[in-house]
Amino acid sequence: MKNNKILVVANWKMNPETAEKAAEIFQETNKAVKNLKNTKVVVCPPFVYLSELEKINNSKVILGAQDMFWEKTGSFTGEISSVMLKGESYVILGHSERRELGETDEMVAKKVVSACQSGLKPILCIGEKERDAHGEYLHFLHNQIVSSLAKLSQKYLSNLVIAYEPVWAIGKGEGGAMKPADIHETSIFIKKVLTGIYNQKDATTVPIIYGGSVNYKNAKEMITLGEVQGLLVGRESLSSKKFGELLKNVD
Repeated sequence: MKNNKILVVANWKMNPETAEKAAEIFQETNKAVKNLKNTKVVVCPPFVYLSELEKINNSKVILGAQDMFWEKTGSFTGEISSVMLKGESYVILGHSERRELGETDEMVAKKVVSACQSGLKPILCIGEKERDAHGEYLHFLHNQIVSSLAKLSQKYLSNLVIAYEPVWAIGKGEGGAMKPADIHETSIFIKKVLTGIYNQKDATTVPIIYGGSVNYKNAKEMITLGEVQGLLVGRESLSSKKFGELLKNVD
């Protein structure tokens, strides 16, 4: 993975409120990305802004989606299919905020397969709600990974990105992020779980990125000391100044 570019994924969540503001933030992100040499940037705005942002994308920014349904068409009110995301490369799946609303590992597993079959690259989010001293959270992570990948065949593994985002570390602000050494330790564990499902050669090629209170101050050490292949950035990605600084530090 050392020869690959660092992957930074901006998850705008349900922000901003208007298309005009979305365009403004995106234009600033375009400017910040132009001089990057070692970093690949994916911006995942709300679905309603995707087509408009595609029109004004004049840099190396890749646009992605925040979620999708596993069926391509049908009576599924409010859902978005992989067919509708034609032209996008990445899609965030299994985010903790979706899981909190009732999304199960089984549902995520179907989405992951559907995304891969449609040529999309799923960014599979995993993460424990709390970290205990006895290591029970490792059993939770193991089961979550295995269940979320239950339907994914080995031939699609090259499309997969794992986003490790411990729920207890999300939105905590400065000082709330996981320590880089712990991130590194957990990423090794994730690789071991993937090896158990597939094989060591293929498992080690899956990029693991970290999310959870990432900001421009701690981003660099998350990569260098945490030894992950990228970052999933939430709130910070909506501030063009801070996100630009984050990208510069990581690059």
